[in-house]
Amino acid sequence: MSHRDLGDVRKSTAKRGRCRRSSCAPYGRMTIACIDRIRSAFRFAMVAFYIAAGIMHLRSPEGFLRIMPPVVPFPGLIVLFTGCCEIAGAIGLLIPRTRLPAGVMLALYAICVWPSNIYHAFWHIHVPALPDSWWYHGPRMLLQPVLVWWALFAGAATSWPFEPSLGPRARRHSKT
Repeated sequence: MSHRDLGDVRKSTAKRGRCRRSSCAPYGRMTIACIDRIRSAFRFAMVAFYIAAGIMHLRSPEGFLRIMPPVVPFPGLIVLFTGCCEIAGAIGLLIPRTRLPAGVMLALYAICVWPSNIYHAFWHIHVPALPDSWWYHGPRMLLQPVLVWWALFAGAATSWPFEPSLGPRARRHSKT
């Protein structure tokens, strides 16, 4: 499929035009402007989330050290490094040129920290500030894939489910 074909897919998938809040989904399709508004809102929410999480990693690493699986070498450095990665990824989402790689890297980051969440849940590691029940761990485990999608959507690596067939290539090529 050539880049021109991808542009045609974009035109046929989403209606062009201004976002009018009352009519964001005419005939079951969202306008590109409306999708961009949603993406911006998700992006800013993710920036706030990751800056807060990064600051927590740097200011009080003790809780994060407790949930670090014992097979991870240099746990103290890893916790500090992950805090820096969260802040850098959040800043990257704010800069248009780095938005896509930042979104992809934050999605990979969310996958990489999942083993710590699993260890925390299944080995019943007690962290004083967090609940110690499956009412906390169950939703946290189930929402990890949502966090991966959220990073990809905020970084414009995917437009699913709003534009199911489009990714960054189609978006980039259709602006011509």
